[in-house]
Amino acid sequence: MLSRTRLFGGKTRVTFRLPAAEPMGVVSVVGDFNGWQPGAAELVRRRDGTRTVSVSFPPGEHRFRYLATGGVWFDDAGADRIDPQGGLIRVE
Repeated sequence: MLSRTRLFGGKTRVTFRLPAAEPMGVVSVVGDFNGWQPGAAELVRRRDGTRTVSVSFPPGEHRFRYLATGGVWFDDAGADRIDPQGGLIRVE
């Protein structure tokens, strides 16, 4: 699930949230915004078992996917669009 919060200066904070039932181990959100670098935006486990991380984006379209321990890639159904290249979010 994705949530968006408008920030000053034209940026938007996107919070990536995975339910407790998603893959175990370390999970990162990777994409064109961080050079597809694993670990650059690692999701943190919360008390309720969900995992979250927030990233600030400038306006535009941004590609992303999740990467879990063991090289498991998966997409977020909350993306604006999903295609063979992964998820896409649009930030205004």
